Amino acid sequence: MKIVLIGAGNLAGHLGPALKKNGHSIEMVYSRSKGSAKKLAANLKCAFTSKVTDLPTEADLYLLALPDHVIPGFLKELSFIPACIAHTSGSVELSVFRTRFKNCGVFYPLQTFSKNRKVDFKNIPICLEASNPKTLALLKKAAAISKNVVRMNSAKRKKVHLTAVIVNNFPNLLFSLADDLLKEEKLNLDLLRPLILETALKVQNNPPFQMQTGPARRGDAETLKSHRKLLSDNKTVKDIYNLLSKTIENKYGPLL
Repeated sequence: MKIVLIGAGNLAGHLGPALKKNGHSIEMVYSRSKGSAKKLAANLKCAFTSKVTDLPTEADLYLLALPDHVIPGFLKELSFIPACIAHTSGSVELSVFRTRFKNCGVFYPLQTFSKNRKVDFKNIPICLEASNPKTLALLKKAAAISKNVVRMNSAKRKKVHLTAVIVNNFPNLLFSLADDLLKEEKLNLDLLRPLILETALKVQNNPPFQMQTGPARRGDAETLKSHRKLLSDNKTVKDIYNLLSKTIENKYGPLL
């Protein structure tokens, strides 16, 4: 299948090679940043452009790996109707294509992507939505890079995206805040990495509700008080600590 990759960021940088490895032809990479487009295209051994007007018009699929707020503007710039076009956003509805694009869809890989981190697409869920069966069949061909392909509508996908933010972006912020606190004592985050890993591993095969531990879970008022005292000069972290501790207390109630 001939694919044009719209975007050259973190997602495109992983998705392009995965599609090519699975036998698809990446015809061109587009990015408003000429340097980014050129770099990814060199990796994929294909053409590149920073101009929408230079895009080829005969590809089978145009995959938009763009920031959410950029998608509507890019679609307005297109002077032709692609055979099939899909975006890769978790929170943008299929209706962004409106009635202008007949064969349109969503190809949403449910994962976090960073430039220097390798990922295995075989284990990444890919959420698909399509305007018609023909488009769905074509997106499934591209989604064959994964063993976990799920069809869902925009409403469900937006809720999934919300949960992805909760389990990925929020914990990463907490890791960063913990790192800052350790650095105040000239300590290293390596002390916590085994704990971080074990916490993630436990929920792979167990309900998170059953895995909750800690002072708020066991009603340890003295430890909670001690922690709050340590955070007396850090209002931001103290507020987060209080909110999360209270949420745990409310969710589990008093121990019997």
